[in-house]
Amino acid sequence: MSDDTDPICPLCGRPIPPDARQSLHHLVPKLKGGKGGPVVRLHQICHNEIHATLTEAELARDYDTPEKLRGHPRLAKFVRWVAKRPPTFHSKTPGNRRKR
Repeated sequence: MSDDTDPICPLCGRPIPPDARQSLHHLVPKLKGGKGGPVVRLHQICHNEIHATLTEAELARDYDTPEKLRGHPRLAKFVRWVAKRPPTFHSKTPGNRRKR
């Protein structure tokens, strides 16, 4: 059950209840020097969408904060869509995966 102490997803702004699928996202990818760097807790669906949209190089170079991630056109569209879903919502990430 969700309550006021649940962390808030920095991408979509919804609470992350304990029973929601979730994970930690390195703001700078580990492979690009982010090991030991800042991480944020995200819904798993939000984390999947970030990695389906952006390459590790793009994340390291241009999208190293939640604010910058929300500013990406595809992610902004995703946030508008997922914000209407319950906090525990999860589904497969649609669309083509980006090239690694």
